[in-house]
Amino acid sequence: GAIAPGGTDPMTEAARKPWALVTGASDGIGVEFCRVLAPRGWNLVLVARREQKLRELASSLRAEHGAASEVIPCDLAEPHAAQALHRKTKDLGIEVDLLVNNAGLLHNGFFDEIDLAKQQAMLAVNVLALTSLTHLYLNDMLTRGRGRILNVSSTAAWIGIPQQNVYAASKAYVLSFTLALADEVRARNRGVSVTAVCPSYTSTKMLDNPEQGGKLAIPKSQILPADLVAREGIEGCLRGDPIVIPGRANRIGMAVIQRLPRLWVTRQFGKMYRKGMA
Repeated sequence: GAIAPGGTDPMTEAARKPWALVTGASDGIGVEFCRVLAPRGWNLVLVARREQKLRELASSLRAEHGAASEVIPCDLAEPHAAQALHRKTKDLGIEVDLLVNNAGLLHNGFFDEIDLAKQQAMLAVNVLALTSLTHLYLNDMLTRGRGRILNVSSTAAWIGIPQQNVYAASKAYVLSFTLALADEVRARNRGVSVTAVCPSYTSTKMLDNPEQGGKLAIPKSQILPADLVAREGIEGCLRGDPIVIPGRANRIGMAVIQRLPRLWVTRQFGKMYRKGMA
């Protein structure tokens, strides 16, 4: 199965705090989301494939911030993984007041040269699992009359990116889906909000991971710190903002890009990626 049991007993004093569920919590921005939330009084449901890394993070969050953490190893690329994860939190008696859909996969290279199974798994995680978890936990939140959902998109959502075409398309889906859903729940006035956070290049293993294809050479000046992305994303989500673009330079850059011809922008990114791919 996609789920394995683990973690701490949520029926503790710490369990009176609200619970946030973070997918992709074992690394990168996911870890930073947890490190932003724990000192703000949240308990964490930590979800990722690597159980040991989740347990190390859980121990750190408890020691530093007194946050209870429930560890749920889960491969969101597996069929029905979202339903199994939702059922597991229900069985544990945890009401998730903040869902952070952070888990994501990326593959670099020519579309026809990337293994089809890898691309299907990328869509399963980036699109299907995110949509399924949003549906399942949104229903719970609407019933209770409170809740926040934060979906991690990307500045790639506005751009067709050669060498990352499926990844960019998946993030375009996340942005479009989230903005439309944010309007739906706002109009219903049921105490729930939905936010898309759209970081650009961020200092995570995604910038240098042999498993995802060639390494892309990005100037350090263009790379965002993961903690900044997490902090601005969480703050915007808790305010109820429909969209957050971390970093002032990125906000300006995206405003400019959206005013340029889309085909021209795509071709420029294609040239840059083919030149910069190691």
